[in-house]
Amino acid sequence: MKIGKHGRSVTSISTADPDSITVRGHDLASTLMGHIGFTEYFFLLTTGAKPTEDQRFFLDLLLVAIAEHGLVPTNQVARMTYAADPDFLQGAVAAGLLGCGKVILGTTEVAGRFLVESLRRIETEGLSADDIVSRAQEAGQRLPGFGHPLHKPVDPRAQRILQLAAERGLTGPHVGLARALEESVNRIWRKPLPMNVSMAIPAVLLDLDFPPSVLKGIPILARTASLLAHLAEETETPIGFVLAHHAEEAITYEATS
Repeated sequence: MKIGKHGRSVTSISTADPDSITVRGHDLASTLMGHIGFTEYFFLLTTGAKPTEDQRFFLDLLLVAIAEHGLVPTNQVARMTYAADPDFLQGAVAAGLLGCGKVILGTTEVAGRFLVESLRRIETEGLSADDIVSRAQEAGQRLPGFGHPLHKPVDPRAQRILQLAAERGLTGPHVGLARALEESVNRIWRKPLPMNVSMAIPAVLLDLDFPPSVLKGIPILARTASLLAHLAEETETPIGFVLAHHAEEAITYEATS
């Protein structure tokens, strides 16, 4: 019995024989190694094409922007997992990545879908950015890609990304809509709600023809580097059990009736 959706039994990513390894149609040893950087290689792996200079520049920029953000929950759980078993590096990394849901990191994908759907509604229903923001507010909905618990009144990462987009002439529909939504939010929303980096990332990538299906992979790839950095530091300056101790201190036991 077959379960789930089945495609053709093929892969276009890589193959190998005793003498060579082929990745996306390129010989790994002779044409990729020593000729292509990791950012370009990631783009090639995920899309099947080598990036343009703008695609490489912005993918590199966005990976740098989202990689590290301190002792966020993903880094804390990784460090505590590693403290419990220092021989289990891959498990500690996996523990951190498992926390990459809709609240942590997954908002890039959600904001990307929101941009795509909002553009569709603007084109088919004649809505404006003001309409989209007003209707979300009236319905009590959250606006994906807006708001941040720390970065107020602006998220410096988001503004830098869009500043560089403007400087390099990247003014596609998704970046344009992100800016229009930001302006509408500033006028309409009842409280300050800054655009965050999770809106700027998909706006730029979608205008550079990056596949929407891979949007969530950008913060996951970036944060993997951060997780490895925190775990390397954990071997020299262990704080995993300190984090666990403070969690115990912060929570009060309350008996149920």
